[in-house]
Amino acid sequence: MAAHLKKRVYEEFSKVVQQQPHEEVPAKKLRLTKPSKSAALHIDLCKATNPTDALQYLLSFARKPVEAESVEGVVRILLEHYYKEVDNSVRLKIASLLGLLSKTPGFSPDCVVDDVISTLNNDKSNQVLAQLLDTLLVIGTQLPENTAVTQRLIEVACKHLNSTYFGVRNKCLQLLGCLGTVDKPLTKESEAGTSVAPLRDVQSLISDYFGDQDPRVRTASIKAMLQLHGRGMKLQQTAYSQACKLLNDDYEQVRSAAVQMVWVLSQLYPESIVPIPSSNEEIRLIDDSFGKICHMVSDGSWMVRVQAAKLLGSMQQVSPHFLEQTLDKKLMSDLRRKRTAHERAKELYASGEFSSGRKWADDAPKEKVDTSGVNLIDSGACGAFVHGLEDEMYEVRIAAVEALCSLAQSSPSFAEKCLDFLVDMFNDEIEEVRLQSIHALRQISTHITLREDQLDTVLAVLEDSSRDIREALHELLCYTNVSTKECIQLALLELLKNLTKYPTDRNSVWKCLKFLGSRHPTLVLPSVPELLSTHPYFDTPEPDMDDPAYIAVLVLVFNAAKSCPTMPALFSDHTFRHYAYLRDSLSHLVPHLRLPGRKQTAVLGSELSEVGSGSLESAQQFLQESLARVSTLQNLDSPGAQDLLDFTIRDLQRLGELQTELAGSADFCATYLHCQLLLMKALQEKLWNMAVPLCLKQNAMASTAAQQILEETYKLEFLYSGLETRQVATIHNVRLQAKALQLILTARTKRGVEPLIGLCEKFLQEVELFQRLFMTELPHFQDSFVEKLLELMPRLVACKPLDLVKILQTTLRQSRFIHLKLPEQIHRASATIIEPTGESDNPLRFTSGLVVALDIDATLEHVQDPQTTVKVQVLYPDGQSHIIHPKPGDFRTPGPGRVRLITQVYLSHSAWTEPCQIEVRLLLAYSSSSSKLAAPKPAWNESTEGLPTSESSVEGTINLSKPVKVFIMPKPARR
Repeated sequence: MAAHLKKRVYEEFSKVVQQQPHEEVPAKKLRLTKPSKSAALHIDLCKATNPTDALQYLLSFARKPVEAESVEGVVRILLEHYYKEVDNSVRLKIASLLGLLSKTPGFSPDCVVDDVISTLNNDKSNQVLAQLLDTLLVIGTQLPENTAVTQRLIEVACKHLNSTYFGVRNKCLQLLGCLGTVDKPLTKESEAGTSVAPLRDVQSLISDYFGDQDPRVRTASIKAMLQLHGRGMKLQQTAYSQACKLLNDDYEQVRSAAVQMVWVLSQLYPESIVPIPSSNEEIRLIDDSFGKICHMVSDGSWMVRVQAAKLLGSMQQVSPHFLEQTLDKKLMSDLRRKRTAHERAKELYASGEFSSGRKWADDAPKEKVDTSGVNLIDSGACGAFVHGLEDEMYEVRIAAVEALCSLAQSSPSFAEKCLDFLVDMFNDEIEEVRLQSIHALRQISTHITLREDQLDTVLAVLEDSSRDIREALHELLCYTNVSTKECIQLALLELLKNLTKYPTDRNSVWKCLKFLGSRHPTLVLPSVPELLSTHPYFDTPEPDMDDPAYIAVLVLVFNAAKSCPTMPALFSDHTFRHYAYLRDSLSHLVPHLRLPGRKQTAVLGSELSEVGSGSLESAQQFLQESLARVSTLQNLDSPGAQDLLDFTIRDLQRLGELQTELAGSADFCATYLHCQLLLMKALQEKLWNMAVPLCLKQNAMASTAAQQILEETYKLEFLYSGLETRQVATIHNVRLQAKALQLILTARTKRGVEPLIGLCEKFLQEVELFQRLFMTELPHFQDSFVEKLLELMPRLVACKPLDLVKILQTTLRQSRFIHLKLPEQIHRASATIIEPTGESDNPLRFTSGLVVALDIDATLEHVQDPQTTVKVQVLYPDGQSHIIHPKPGDFRTPGPGRVRLITQVYLSHSAWTEPCQIEVRLLLAYSSSSSKLAAPKPAWNESTEGLPTSESSVEGTINLSKPVKVFIMPKPARR
């Protein structure tokens, strides 16, 4: 025995000694190969016999990555060949490469600034000069804190601003915009080079080029000013008049940049007073800029028109009379200067005569209205939104609608005036414009009340074939106020027509009528006898409860009755019965009513639910107390631990049902505790103290529990959002415990060591991966399973598989229970299939071998990246399962955290003898490689190449919704 132990010790020692040189060899190879980049480039450039070959070598070199340590050597080689090269194209490419290399992470480009500036001063080619200035711009952005380098670059830019080439001037202005500061004034060298101009700030220097002869330079100068503004520098108001002149420039790019400049200055100095040209009047700068940008809505370029329309929506401080002028093409007299009565009488007295009536039009006004004269607002602003809404380009119309919506939200009076214009946009030929106008009207619905003629135009859109348009209009009607009972009847009639023409809109129409009734109870009340077909003397036939139109009418009436206590007196007996039925079947649409002479059993339940809904704080306290009670368990073998976990899981599940706000947190905790309970049952004493043939049933139960724990951990990680790193680490710890249990059970049931070698290596890789991913969270895992494994890691790597299994078994039973710390909010991903309902007994019949389309309508809650993770599963009675990937266009986002899936699934099968049910459900696909904490890419790819492979290969699906059963009947083909 002693000899065996001695031999074992020698074996372990020899293994350790052999690994040390094996780990050091790759590091030495890496160091030896890094300098070869610059050497290879030097050899290639020396081999080039003409500029074309040199250019090809440089292009191929640009596609290869360069390490930070090799960048400086490569830069020196490039500069050396730059000085030798005569061809401009090669020098241009070398200058471009210098800029690319300066962006290399870990490389400080301040060492090449002097060389680039010296080459800049000596080069004569304008294209190369522009590229060198671009390289200096890259270097300056990489060194924002080096003031000395920044100042040198600014001086270089000022020096080359007098260049005759537009590209050089462009880059100089871009340099000033990105690096210019207000701390130090600039000096611009004169053309003679002897005298120095007076000190000037960067803004006045840039503004000199607003009038440059080249439009590209004018554009660059405005963008440089905007860059200064973006960096936090306050622009001077003196630039406003220059920017206004550029609004009439001949070039589209200049006008576009000038519009942005005028808007920026209007936001900086809204209350400043500016004079009006050709008059002695003054006006606020925000109003003046608003008129000028309104004028740009009629620009010749559609891109400028879109930009101007978008900017109008953000100018909230404009005076109301200027705002209202944009909706009228006629020039309002309010926008001209008016003379007082004293001034008019004085002028009349000075003329020396009054009107005698003998002369024709002798009392006519002396002055003529000139739209370009003394207007306080530019004539182009008159009807600016009218022009925008009638524009030939739909992009301009959409921008105008969005701007109208933004301005109307902050001005109720403007909202009323623009209502007719938005309603007219419902008839636009482009679906996107119609949809945007509906959304805009929905956002300002709190400020408006629709007239009957307006409502008639709005309801005409219900004939639209687009489902998105119809549902957006239903949502608009939910929050719209109408003026008369005729409007309610008209809306109900059109919605019932919509329901008949498009039966799939059933739920949307019902929801719309629910809000319509609750918002207008007094308008619904006079129409109740007509809507319910009741008569004061005669009994009327009882309507069919399967009719969706009748249910729609009841939803309208019952929601109106909630705020109108006199309405239930008009109900007939069958209406009360129908109310009880709908209250149970459609409780989300039918409210609780206090009906006279009826049993109030539902009242008690509603009061209890109201009490429960108001006790969110006590529910949160109960959740924390439950977790604190479970955290007293020291390990999984504590007496009474199973009962405590059972009771806690039951309480948490019930808490999630009662408190929807805490449903995600409660379900998350219950699932985690269920994993601990399964692990506890699998590690019972009698299972491990008996031989395997004597406890086959218990062994199979433990294997099932391990597999179930793995599935639950993937649900915990991918089905819940809002998790922090600590919770993800806790989930991975439980997953490691389950995999260790699987490894132990495999060792107990299989003979031989060979099957265990690969499993042991895979398990140790996953432990190392855990250590890499959650290094910062390890202090929170004291005495846990994973911490004990990491302490024993040197021993586990060296020991034999069977010894490793014994160590795992002991560690697993002695590991401490990890207390679960909850983040602020956890949401559980869920899905509800609205269509098909699964209630129809009429099968979908189709010919075998062909396909039939099944419409799917589902609502997704708190699903992250649904376009790539949500799948539709169809399960046939013979066990076949098809998984369909919906198109990205099938997903819509009606609100934050909510996604709507509207798609079609094609079914096909061979002939059946009778109809059978298929199951349709939504799945959430997951992959461990796309985990919330992806493994960081190691710098040494060769040494850790195989580590993450075991984790990244795990893929699967999680049930996201309850299955819906649909009858189908494939018929045999006719001969």
